[in-house]
Amino acid sequence: MVVLRVIGGVLLLAGLAALGWDLWQWSQMGSQMAAAGGSPHLSAAGELWFRLHPGSLNLTQAVVQRYLVPELWDPVLLTVLLWPAALVLAVTGLALLALGSLRRS
Repeated sequence: MVVLRVIGGVLLLAGLAALGWDLWQWSQMGSQMAAAGGSPHLSAAGELWFRLHPGSLNLTQAVVQRYLVPELWDPVLLTVLLWPAALVLAVTGLALLALGSLRRS
């Protein structure tokens, strides 16, 4: 149970860091985006994963499609990868923290 809480805490912090990064990017590009008429966006989970380690993203896709259930990649995992990274990391972290807090009776 301690392991779940540690992993959950790390994921929650990673979600907050991803949100902080997006907010920092908005502050740096705010005037440029306003002049260009663009709107800010949160980084997608797949975009963040690809920036950090593209090889593992491609390997995960290959393993899921070849050895697990191909329908699991598209539409399920692909949909999750399009969600904001901060949301995916923080919600997963909170879920693991909650699971780690449960006591056996």
